[in-house]
Amino acid sequence: MDLVGACRAFVHVSERGSFTVGAAAAHMSQSVASRRVAALERRLGERLFERSSRRARLTPFGRELLPAARRLVLAAEELEHEAATAQRRPVRLAVPDTCPAPALARLAAAALDHGITLDLRTAAPAVRPHLVRSQQVRAALVAVPPDQARWRVPLGLAGVARPRARRLYLETLRPRRTDQGPPRRVWLQPEDDVPHIRDRVTRLRDAVGLRPAQLSVATSLTQAAAEVFSSADLLLCSPLQAREFTLHWRPLGEFESLERTFGLLAAEEGDAERLGTRLGDDLAHCLGAGAEAGTAQTAGTENV
Repeated sequence: MDLVGACRAFVHVSERGSFTVGAAAAHMSQSVASRRVAALERRLGERLFERSSRRARLTPFGRELLPAARRLVLAAEELEHEAATAQRRPVRLAVPDTCPAPALARLAAAALDHGITLDLRTAAPAVRPHLVRSQQVRAALVAVPPDQARWRVPLGLAGVARPRARRLYLETLRPRRTDQGPPRRVWLQPEDDVPHIRDRVTRLRDAVGLRPAQLSVATSLTQAAAEVFSSADLLLCSPLQAREFTLHWRPLGEFESLERTFGLLAAEEGDAERLGTRLGDDLAHCLGAGAEAGTAQTAGTENV
C-alpha cells in the first residue's frame, strides 16, 4: 500500500469534507481517493470516515489519526522538495584545461538532459586530484596509469611543416655537425607532464641521443604552440589538438602507442559511477578520446 498517498487522500478529504473535492485537491480521481482511504482503514483497523452522511465526516478514530497523517504528508513533501533541490544543485567537475570550449558546452548540455547541472572548472593535472580531496569539486578527470584508464587519448608529434613520412621518429631530431641553428625540440604541454608520459619520452630522448634541452615542458599549451609556430619544433599532442592549431600530426614512430590515460576521481564513489555512466561519451569527446579522435587520427596521418 502507498501509505503516503493514502494519507494524502485522507488529509485532503477530511479538510474539505468531500471525497470529490478532496480528491481534486490531492490531484487524483475520486475513485482513487476512495480506494486509498479504504486501504488505509483496512491497514489501521478502524473506519476514518462516516459513510452514512453525504459529507465525509471524520469518525473519532479519524480525528485522532489526522494530525499524524498531516505530519507524514508534510514530511513527504519536504523530502520531495529537498530531492528536487539536490538534483538542481550544480556538480562541480574539474577538467583538463586542454578541453575545448565547444566540447565543454556540449558536455554541460548533455548533463542537463540527464538532470545534472555541471559547474565545470579547468585545472592542471597536478591540481585536479587536490581539488577533489579538499572538497572544492565533487569530481575530476585525472591522469591515471594506463592499466587504470577509462579513457585513452592518442598522442603524437605535430609541427608546422607537413612530414612526408607517415610516422615521426624522435631519432631524426638528433643534432648533426652540419646543422645550422639550434637543434629542434619537442614540447610537452603541462597535461603530459605526468610520469607515464614524461618518463617514457625522456628515456626515449636519451636512448636515441638527443640533448636534454631538446625535450622541454612548457608552462601552458599556448606557450608550447607558440614555440612550434615560430620554429621547426614539434608539439606532443593529440590529433584533435593538432587540428585545432592547424598543425600536421603524425604518430611517434618509436612507440607502438603513446596515450594520455584518464579516470574519474570523486569524493563519493556514487558520483564517479553516475557521471561516468551517464556522460561517458561526452567526457570522451572533451578529452579527444571519442569516435572523433579516431577519425582525426586517420586524417592526421594524411591531411592534417
